[in-house]
Amino acid sequence: MRHLFPLAALALVACKPPPDQRQFMPQADAARGKQVIERVGCGSCHRIPGVRWPQGKVGPALDGLTERALIAGQLRNEPDVLSAYIRNAPALVPGSAMPAMPINDADARDIAAYLYEQGAK
Repeated sequence: MRHLFPLAALALVACKPPPDQRQFMPQADAARGKQVIERVGCGSCHRIPGVRWPQGKVGPALDGLTERALIAGQLRNEPDVLSAYIRNAPALVPGSAMPAMPINDADARDIAAYLYEQGAK
């Protein structure tokens, strides 16, 4: 029975890597991501940490994103997946209420980096 505790602890640690490794985005600019969020109006649907206004309630609040295992309840919470979802949610989750956004890949990566950075605080 004593031998099971270290295995159980190891299994818990192995299931969820630390956010700084799992959501590391070295080629993205979180500060620019906040600017893109404000420019395209993400806050009109979502409550977003660090964005004071607007505080939308149509979409989910985006605080604590680093702790979530899934995006939209279906997709792995990983930088490339989040970036793709931000840019074109309906392509990844048909029927999603989130529309395709008028941003490029770099903008989407920067937004994802901002959201991960805010969730790690």
